[in-house]
Amino acid sequence: MKIFLANPRGFCAGVDRAIEIVERAIEKHGPPIYVRHEVVHNKYVVKNLKNKGAVFVDEISEVPSGSVVIYSAHGVSQDVRKQTKDISAIVYDATCPLVTKVHKEVIRRQKYNHQVILIGHAGHPEVEGTLGQANENNHIDLVESIRDVENINLKQGKDISFTTQTTLSVDDTHEIVEALKVKFPNIQSPKKSDICYATQNRQDSVKEVIKQSEILIVIGSKNSSNSNRLKEIADHQGKPAYLIDNSNDINDHWLNDVSRVGITAGASAPEILVQEVVNYLMLNGGEEVIEVAGVKESVSFAVPSLLKN
Repeated sequence: MKIFLANPRGFCAGVDRAIEIVERAIEKHGPPIYVRHEVVHNKYVVKNLKNKGAVFVDEISEVPSGSVVIYSAHGVSQDVRKQTKDISAIVYDATCPLVTKVHKEVIRRQKYNHQVILIGHAGHPEVEGTLGQANENNHIDLVESIRDVENINLKQGKDISFTTQTTLSVDDTHEIVEALKVKFPNIQSPKKSDICYATQNRQDSVKEVIKQSEILIVIGSKNSSNSNRLKEIADHQGKPAYLIDNSNDINDHWLNDVSRVGITAGASAPEILVQEVVNYLMLNGGEEVIEVAGVKESVSFAVPSLLKN
């Protein structure tokens, strides 16, 4: 059995930064430090940070006054920022800079009285954070599908613009954007695609890997948006695809009569989990590991200056 590894895979710059912020905050202040929502969507990472002293909470109301609070990589609403200020917390913002860019774009558009449409998945923390940038006078409309575009009704005579969740399927988003442009010919686009470079690169790499593979294994947690999008690419091409947290989730039946297995990892999955899966496959019929060439990533994001040595 040949094992094809996608490149790039695993951690992106935003995830690296978010994890480093939590670790440095624990080193500087000592445990506990409080993180609103999972700092990134990966069980292994969250468990590891819990063991070091991070406490993950759903609401700021769960945090004692004066504590250290970290916003997750997905970003938060303006209301959450106000709540944190009200409890006099020491705040470190681990929001991915590419998500922050989307927030600033929404705020800027609304300043000029635009009706803003957000393409994204309802309930995802990043979407909730972006929707939470709306000012008192302007509502942000969320669309998840072409059907939503068909049903949306906006006020006449106002400028319209759209933005997107950063971890969407590039192909699916393109279809929704085209539908928006048909319905609203004058709709304004972001200056640059809001889908992040890492999401794009990992989706492109999967498209190459599945050309050479009979099945695809995606390493990532079930609540990871970008990991689910990687699995969907294989699904859409009729290739069996499986989303797993780690090697313990592998079902040996998946490997029956399979001679070529593709592997990738979502942007919040660490490389150690990839190597565990590779080791498992090598012990169960694997003969060769092939690194499939892809885009070289060199992006990095700095941690807040207060956490630098």
